[in-house]
Amino acid sequence: MKILSSSGADGLQFVDSYFQREASSSLLTDNSDLYSNTCNESSLNTSLLPWERLADWIHCFCVVTFDLEIGQMIEEIYPSHVTLSEQDKTSICYLAFPDSNSGCMSLVIVTRLPFVELFQELMAVIAPEFFDKGSICLEISAKEIDQWPRPVPGIVLNLPLLGTLFQVRIPSFSAAASPSFSTSLTASPSKTSTNSLLRRRCLIATDVDLYSALVPLLPHLQMLWELLLCGEPLVVMATSPSICSHVVQALVNLIHPLQYCLDYRPFFTIHDSEFKEYTGRPSDPPPSVLLGVTNPFFAKALQHWPHIIRIGGEILSSSAGLKIRATKSNVSSSSKMSECKPGVYTSYKSHLTRDKALLKLIAKGAQTRRPNQVQSALMRRHFLELTQSFIIPLERYFARLMPLQKSISPYKAVPGLSPFKAEEFLASVEHCGPQLTTGVKGDWTGLYRRFLRTPNFESWSQQRHQEANNKLRALQMDALSQSDITSWLQGKREVEVVDMVLRLREKLNVTLAEETLP
Repeated sequence: MKILSSSGADGLQFVDSYFQREASSSLLTDNSDLYSNTCNESSLNTSLLPWERLADWIHCFCVVTFDLEIGQMIEEIYPSHVTLSEQDKTSICYLAFPDSNSGCMSLVIVTRLPFVELFQELMAVIAPEFFDKGSICLEISAKEIDQWPRPVPGIVLNLPLLGTLFQVRIPSFSAAASPSFSTSLTASPSKTSTNSLLRRRCLIATDVDLYSALVPLLPHLQMLWELLLCGEPLVVMATSPSICSHVVQALVNLIHPLQYCLDYRPFFTIHDSEFKEYTGRPSDPPPSVLLGVTNPFFAKALQHWPHIIRIGGEILSSSAGLKIRATKSNVSSSSKMSECKPGVYTSYKSHLTRDKALLKLIAKGAQTRRPNQVQSALMRRHFLELTQSFIIPLERYFARLMPLQKSISPYKAVPGLSPFKAEEFLASVEHCGPQLTTGVKGDWTGLYRRFLRTPNFESWSQQRHQEANNKLRALQMDALSQSDITSWLQGKREVEVVDMVLRLREKLNVTLAEETLP
């Protein structure tokens, strides 16, 4: 399986691992069993339907094969009306067969949504049926997905597919995250008798198995958490696409509920359109991106990057942590990387002291053979609480920027927020910083200073401003509904009344537009 996520108008981004299976001559010939009763030949010609709900979840399915003379090629796109640019097709082909494996076939999901856990589970259901029954499985899957509700964050969605009912919750970055937010997943039972007969899977759409991906990095996760917050260039070098993509996705999840707003490519190849831009010359500063790579060429091309994680082929099955291999100015990068030893190559000095509580908790779980799912939940809770402690001072300061409610008039423009003053906020960290809610010590002010210069902060700030402005408009509309407009009209000129009516109409239109957004 390849899951590809759109990273722009004309770019595709590898999101997660893949399934591959040898092609067989009977692949498309056995269409018996449940498919023979649900579809016929005429139904295969319905690919020109609008597929509106399908497009909310996925862009299309692609079947990629390897031809001995041509190489990788897309054999089928479903629905067939979907168009892909030549660059997109090339990216999909090389991502589907990074090692040019002949005699193989890959099933690909192309989607803009980073729902790693959900699409892994979907492909685990679709792929075996596809390789057994052929393309008719894609039609049935597409039709079922086309009946799904829209992907709305914050609620449990019932998504039936090929005999399995997925009960899925999509987290909301705007909502206050809680370590126990997943407990409501099983609280939404299926209401139809048909759904009650399906196999049921409950999951969080964006979840990643943190433990299996990050256990070799466990001693350094807090440092990596800082690097992710600060938007530092970081590359993960592994022996397979599944490993590097899994690690990259897990790293991005460490700073939840903050959204990682820099470009990240869980699997990046030399055929990517940004290859020259991201490799560049050693004298050029590396771009602020997070890459996962497997091609040995990158060991030389990216040797000037300041932070490199190198993972060996067997390291994921080991509980031993990777070593920090510091980059020194008197040691050339080429000699450093030529050793090809697993480790974290960086000269970064952490702002915070290492919190050993998580290390002890996970080590105890490994000794008692605690399930990976529980280990992942503990890691997710730890970094969720750490990130929340980091956000709380920002939220507290931002609340001070809101105008007083008494300054909101139904007949005047909505007052704006005071500007965010970085130095004023940093001065407040010493007395009202994360040290009040977490036991982690260190230079929190220095970490905030770096964070305030990143796209991660810009995104957080824009979202908070939007929410605050919506709140202020709602308060003004509430004040207007309770005001005595008849008294205000007395003595007003006609032009003033008309101007007020036009402004009220504009405010109502904005409010209605916001309420109708999905």
